[in-house]
Amino acid sequence: MIEGVLLKGYGGFYYVFAENQVWDCSLRGRFRIKDQDFLPGDRVKILPKENNKATIEGVEPRRNSLSRPTIANVDQALLVFALTSPKPDLNLLDRLLIQVMDAEIDPIIVFTKLDKLNETSMIGYEDHTITDVYRKIGYTVFEVSNKTGQGIAEVKRQLTDKVSVLAGPSGSGKSSLFNALSPGKELKVGEISEKTKRGRHTTRHVELMVCAGGLLADTPGFSSLFLPNIKRAELMDFFPEFTEYRRQCRFNSCLHDQEPNCAIKAATERGVISTTRYEHYRTFLQEVIEAERRY
Repeated sequence: MIEGVLLKGYGGFYYVFAENQVWDCSLRGRFRIKDQDFLPGDRVKILPKENNKATIEGVEPRRNSLSRPTIANVDQALLVFALTSPKPDLNLLDRLLIQVMDAEIDPIIVFTKLDKLNETSMIGYEDHTITDVYRKIGYTVFEVSNKTGQGIAEVKRQLTDKVSVLAGPSGSGKSSLFNALSPGKELKVGEISEKTKRGRHTTRHVELMVCAGGLLADTPGFSSLFLPNIKRAELMDFFPEFTEYRRQCRFNSCLHDQEPNCAIKAATERGVISTTRYEHYRTFLQEVIEAERRY
């Protein structure tokens, strides 16, 4: 009996990566009877047979799981956004950061298409580049060019011995990033619509693939995302830059919205906290409050 990770499963066939090879697996009878729900990323025990065949004999409890994409036991999520063509949707990025952190998965931000920007036209973001804003908060941030290979080696090192997922809007370069990280395992790359400047979906299902010494899933693209089920007082926990100032507010119950003498608002006015990030917080706060009222 050996342990491995489920890469994908469909039509009663399951593919498991164990001991540096992929096994073609079937389910033992008791799993079929129980109607066991398997997800890519599930850690399973298999009994090898001949010719890379095996049966799944056991499955370990999941550390975590995502519903969109449907995958389990993820160590980190690479949130992929283009610096240009299309311009990065920072509202979506901040939503994804909340979703990933809520699932206790480490977020890694990867900005692509660096080759399309020159040093004098780098996108400004409150007198800083986008990457500087998120690095200052404490996030791990990479800037890469899938075309020239700039920054790809650094991302590869981040993937070693980990289960990772690629997430982000269509057209951000997720499939191109995978191709750059794992030469020879080509994924279909979508084109950018000249009319909408948005990408076209190319990935239709979730599948883990061996990549750069780890396992990586290219996931179906999406353009919107609901916030997880959290309470209004919990939302600020997903904005690490607030931590230093929260205790300085006049009221212990301050939500950092309309309250007077709010240290978060004061820090934003001084330029210490990103205005855009703060406005996203206020937008998300109203969404959370509305969700509380509905449910």
